[in-house]
Amino acid sequence: MPNSKEIRSKIASVKSTQKITRAMQMVAVSKIRKAEARMSASMPYAKKIRFVIGHVASSHSEVRSPFLEVRERVKRVGYIIVSSDRGLCGGLNINLFRNLMLELMNWEKQKVAIDLCLIGRKAETFFKQRGFNIVAHTAYIGDIPKIADLLGATRIMTQSYAEGELDRIFITYNEFINTMTQRPKIDQLFPLVITEDESKGRYWDYIYEPDTQPLLNTLLTRYAESQIYQAVIDNIACEQAARLVSMKNATDNAKELISGMQLLYNKSRQAAITQEISEIIGGAAAV
Repeated sequence: MPNSKEIRSKIASVKSTQKITRAMQMVAVSKIRKAEARMSASMPYAKKIRFVIGHVASSHSEVRSPFLEVRERVKRVGYIIVSSDRGLCGGLNINLFRNLMLELMNWEKQKVAIDLCLIGRKAETFFKQRGFNIVAHTAYIGDIPKIADLLGATRIMTQSYAEGELDRIFITYNEFINTMTQRPKIDQLFPLVITEDESKGRYWDYIYEPDTQPLLNTLLTRYAESQIYQAVIDNIACEQAARLVSMKNATDNAKELISGMQLLYNKSRQAAITQEISEIIGGAAAV
């Protein structure tokens, strides 16, 4: 059994760690509310621009855009992968990567080349170690990302698709369900598939200036930017939620550990007192 001094030192160390995890838990609570507010504020724009694209594309069937063209033979695909910059958020990133790796391995079996655009330091570390072709990456975008910080890396992918170098573009991120649930998600960004609901309303049309074709291409570019931004802020909300749960579990575990060590300290102290009493009684009997 360790002596009382060693146990006191361990208790003090665990209490210090507990203070840190509790503080991080409180910070995560504050940040997750702000992240949810940003996520809710940007969602209507992302939905509306998709509806407008669907209407313009369905109302003018003669208009062609590479972002709407479905290429039957797939030779090269691109993935925009959104991850966190920091750890201490449980299995959030590794669950996303594990889910994505199954899909990437399936493409490799079909002899399809893969290009990756990485957002977040964790994705960069993970996929660099596995030898994937990384065409662009960005990190340290903070808790309040700006679209301008994402355009440089992601525009490489959209331009490659427009020039015919990529046949599919996917975006993968963690979808925020609630504080306790975050779900890895893979969405096809391009070619954009127009659903029946998004193509309704052909009895009316917009007045275009100067022409439909450049307008549609601009809308599709803005759509890509909005979807990538939405994925990033969704992932940030997931990161804060996962960190909140992880830090709460760490704080609770520290409390149980302290309780167990306190009991061990009391037993050690009691054993030391008993031994001292026995030595005094033995000494008195000898005299």
